[in-house]
Amino acid sequence: MKTLFAAAVLLAGSVAGFSAANAADGCGPGLHRGPYGGCRVNGGVVMVAPPVVVERPAVVVVPRGRICPYGFVWRYGRCRPI
Repeated sequence: MKTLFAAAVLLAGSVAGFSAANAADGCGPGLHRGPYGGCRVNGGVVMVAPPVVVERPAVVVVPRGRICPYGFVWRYGRCRPI
């Protein structure tokens, strides 16, 4: 009888210990505790964007072309008549 009573107490204690976990910390379903202790609504879907790789184009420096009007030629740093 003592063994049966001890087994019943052990079974009752283990059943009482298996209660639902309160992950909401008392805020209710769909809510959670924020950083300062207040209840906040659970967010929606969290999407993480893939990293963006930006390649900068190479800088090409080309000297400006010396274009003189018809009848002139580039000499001594400026356009001179032919």
